[in-house]
Amino acid sequence: MTTANTDSIRNIIGVIGNVISFGLFASPAPTFYKIIKKGAVEDFSPNPYLATILNCALWVFYGLPFVHPHSILVVTINGVGLVVEFAYIFTYLMYANKKQRLYVSKVLAIEVVFFALVVGVTLGFLHTIERRTMVVGTFCLIFNIAMYAMPLDVMLLVIRTKSVEYMPFFLLLANFLNGGTWLTFALLRFDLYIFISNGSGCILGLIQLIIYGTFYKSTPKENNDEKPSGDVQLSSV
Repeated sequence: MTTANTDSIRNIIGVIGNVISFGLFASPAPTFYKIIKKGAVEDFSPNPYLATILNCALWVFYGLPFVHPHSILVVTINGVGLVVEFAYIFTYLMYANKKQRLYVSKVLAIEVVFFALVVGVTLGFLHTIERRTMVVGTFCLIFNIAMYAMPLDVMLLVIRTKSVEYMPFFLLLANFLNGGTWLTFALLRFDLYIFISNGSGCILGLIQLIIYGTFYKSTPKENNDEKPSGDVQLSSV
């Protein structure tokens, strides 16, 4: 296969990955609709969305030509993700109480400082593409694996209760497909950091699907109206 053909296939895979990732970003929208409808965030946690903001920002920086060339599709989806996540957080702040707003503001301030340090050190002290890729890619790798691992507490709950009541199947499937798509993307023009993070995500996604299939039949059939949404913000790349 020629390099041109490989790049074309990689671009197609990347576009598919963008579509699936956008679906993951959009998946919490019903939860925020409920917040707007109720006029209060109650005990809803902003942590997954705050974490995703930093994760997306790092991947956008990683995909820039002066850090890691040939990664425009990584930039596009994470740029979109940043806008979506900020929209979620803005909605949260509109309906949060003073204590909740203060917490979100502190976390965002810490993230801004951390991201600024990463950008400053990378551009100020690392003068080759290879070194910039290694440092920024390592941060992206750590945060991405952490994002994929977020549903682990739900997995343990499923095993303990033998019920998949709080394990949304289509979100799990999208997570698995997202990891597999970006894993393929990384293999076509080998990218170590996207490969490791999404290889791990693909494996975790498969394990979650196996757990779902194992305990699906033992799940009591109940009214879904009062269930928690089960939203877990997942990684995009």
